[in-house]
Amino acid sequence: MTYKDMQDILMKELRLYHYPVAVKFFYDKEEKQFFCDNTPEIHTPLKPMTFCQWEIAARMSGQIVYSEVESLGCGNAKYAFGWKGLDEGEIKGHVKYVKDRDQAERFVKTKHQLEEGLLGIAVAPLGLIDGLFEPDVVHFYCDNMQAYHLAVDYMAATDTHPLRTNITMNSSACGGSVYSFVEQEFNMLPACSGSYNAGKTERGEINVMIPGTKFSALFDRLLDRIVAASSSITRPGDGFPGADICKNCPLILFKKQK
Repeated sequence: MTYKDMQDILMKELRLYHYPVAVKFFYDKEEKQFFCDNTPEIHTPLKPMTFCQWEIAARMSGQIVYSEVESLGCGNAKYAFGWKGLDEGEIKGHVKYVKDRDQAERFVKTKHQLEEGLLGIAVAPLGLIDGLFEPDVVHFYCDNMQAYHLAVDYMAATDTHPLRTNITMNSSACGGSVYSFVEQEFNMLPACSGSYNAGKTERGEINVMIPGTKFSALFDRLLDRIVAASSSITRPGDGFPGADICKNCPLILFKKQK
């Protein structure tokens, strides 16, 4: 099944509001050049902006974005992607969240980082990456119940229970994706103070990150449930995954008219 097929099924069955975002971290020059030469239309930031703003184009406008460090205007993301080391500016940027400077430094040091040598990053709708690259992370911006369905399917598909997610200060979209890639594990976390407005998540979206190596297993689990009953875990057999109806309520029933 192609990634386009997967995206179509996910959008339909989970009632996603945003396209799933395929994230690719390019370390290999030939792989990067193949992507640049074979992608019909690549968008790049006009001015430096945040990583979560790059993803806006992918998940809302269906555009493929490629950028390198010069177009990233976010110190948190640069740190997460291994494009800068720990400096006083990064520490001071976290002081407002914590008790003192020492705690800020300790907290920043516990964040996951990519290895040095990253050439660039592509973010694209999942359905547009066929023949271009395999995703390192698939990032969903979704609601509570959609996130729950993804988490449950991941647990079943990978035989993982309970899930342990990774929430850090001030680096949800960037740091959350890095954690998922480095640890090769599911991640689910709220928007951070930066991505809430910069990444346009005022609807209360939750971030769900799936490592690319385990995405097919999760998707196959969803297909198995669809065949058995439906995509809905809350109401198996129901076509809508997040029906907001009291479970087993005897008053909320419907019947066909003769």
